Amino acid sequence: MVRRLEAHQLCFQLVTTTRCKPKIVIAGYSVQQHDIELQLGERCVLYILRLVPTKQPFPVDLKLRYELLVDDERVDLSHLAYENDYLEIVIPNRLEEVLHGSCRNPHHESRDSLRTADEYLETARQRGDLGPQLLLMSGDQIYADDVAGPMLLAITQLSVLLGLYPDKHATLALPVSIQEQLYHRPDYLPKTPWQNRSKLCVGYWFKKDEPHFTSMKAGNHLISLAEFIALYLLTWSSEAWQLIDFSKLNYIGSNAKHASQFNHELTWIKRYVDDLPRAERIFANVSTLMMFDDHDVTDDWNLTAKWEQAVYQTPQSARIINNGMTAYWLFQGLGNDAGETTNQLTVNFVEALKDRFWDWQTFSKPLQRFNSWHYCLNTTPKVVVLDTRTHRWRNDDHFNEPSGLMDSDRLLELEQNLVSHDQVILVSPAPVFGVKAIEAIQALFNACGEPLLVDVENWMAHEGAAKKLLDIFRRPDTPSETIILSGDVHYSFCFSVKARFGKHDNRIWQLTASGIKNEFPKKLIKVLDKLDSWLYAPYSPLNLFTKRWQMNVGKHSIVGSKKTYLVSDSSISLVSLHNGTLEKYQLLHGNGGWSQFDLEE
Repeated sequence: MVRRLEAHQLCFQLVTTTRCKPKIVIAGYSVQQHDIELQLGERCVLYILRLVPTKQPFPVDLKLRYELLVDDERVDLSHLAYENDYLEIVIPNRLEEVLHGSCRNPHHESRDSLRTADEYLETARQRGDLGPQLLLMSGDQIYADDVAGPMLLAITQLSVLLGLYPDKHATLALPVSIQEQLYHRPDYLPKTPWQNRSKLCVGYWFKKDEPHFTSMKAGNHLISLAEFIALYLLTWSSEAWQLIDFSKLNYIGSNAKHASQFNHELTWIKRYVDDLPRAERIFANVSTLMMFDDHDVTDDWNLTAKWEQAVYQTPQSARIINNGMTAYWLFQGLGNDAGETTNQLTVNFVEALKDRFWDWQTFSKPLQRFNSWHYCLNTTPKVVVLDTRTHRWRNDDHFNEPSGLMDSDRLLELEQNLVSHDQVILVSPAPVFGVKAIEAIQALFNACGEPLLVDVENWMAHEGAAKKLLDIFRRPDTPSETIILSGDVHYSFCFSVKARFGKHDNRIWQLTASGIKNEFPKKLIKVLDKLDSWLYAPYSPLNLFTKRWQMNVGKHSIVGSKKTYLVSDSSISLVSLHNGTLEKYQLLHGNGGWSQFDLEE
């Protein structure tokens, strides 16, 4: 996988089944290579390769040919090439085309839209164009809390085949047989006893224990680090699937509902595996940068201070969260910054491996204290990627209220990253300007004390975070054009925003693309689309009751549609820029089609 690319350094990541000497050769350039080698199992080694030019910097916005050598022998990667059997990368500088998306669930009943993006890139490369220079994935690259039954069996197979190291101390007392665990893991996941719940909570009076892991689809929730590692490999690598014996992916229980669900999930996973080589080809040719959202670790991760208190004070729950964070660091974080800051965790991680078991006493605290998951890319326009999960603005007075997505310190840091730039691409996993009708429904559930039930995770749900962010956008020295790329919600839309009483003429584009392989219920999204258009029309008095009433939010529909603003269809977005400003916003759909938003409305 090609990760962070800059004129002064290139970063690649790969996984091998044996320790070796991998080497990247850049045609026509002499380089020094710096490796991070991490042994994850008896037959599983992760390499982060950073290449630094020995003379002049690498050229930007031009195709560079590269090869992979292992122990000085060339690896045949022609199946990942677009032309001439060579892989080619482009160091992004002046961005003209960017792929962006989130929410890629292998067993969802849709096709992987990365296959359509691959077809687009193939056509571009064949006609001599660069094609998209950057792939931004803004959350839910894996679904740790929504794992299909066949996927859990494949994870177990792969963990054994690769000899992935287990945790020294078992997190939970699970049944020995993986078949007995299928669709039953919530029975073993930690809960807060009903006696310890607030008497103001309905669950107390019904004597109902409160689950720490709140996903409605947690039947096969990941637990160990080995499971997280195996899921990453199976989500990104068709090579990993070649090790899986599909004849052993069977449900042998007596529950007819689970048997039907298992077979249905297996059908869609097989289609996902068929499409996976197309996604791999993009990963091998396009700089791919990422940021976590909740499903990379667990649903509702850090949504409220009450959730954090319950989870992090319970060792078993905290261990599962840390396993998800560790896997994110390995497979996403290290490549995002080429190890510049994330590499400081390496020593503690290596020390945690003792006698082929993970003993997390020396790694848990450094991992929890690490606070530099966010990053920037100094392109034109500048790319600013936000961490909206670990820098929460907690409500200290009302622990069950939703936390702000970023605290005041990080918002001040964001402010400094935005000022004095003409154009900026801002990556926020959750939309900054969401659909008002949906946010109103979320606010209603929150008022009833159930913020976790409908994922009340929007910027406007927290007074302090909302006010500070809107004040930043209204400053006179912030960018004249800000393009916000978001995902999370499983539907796509395009809003344009201007300050009603701003101090300078600026425009904000909210481009939400979700999901790459996931969808919102189609009938429900049509109802919510009409409801939002009706309740929050431009001259509706209800707009005055929203926190962003000082911002003029314009909705843009799909070209050729009858006022369709919200699109629920498996897709990835193609963002086209001209001189740093938005020129086109298109969706490349998993079924091979495409659609475009009308930016002139």
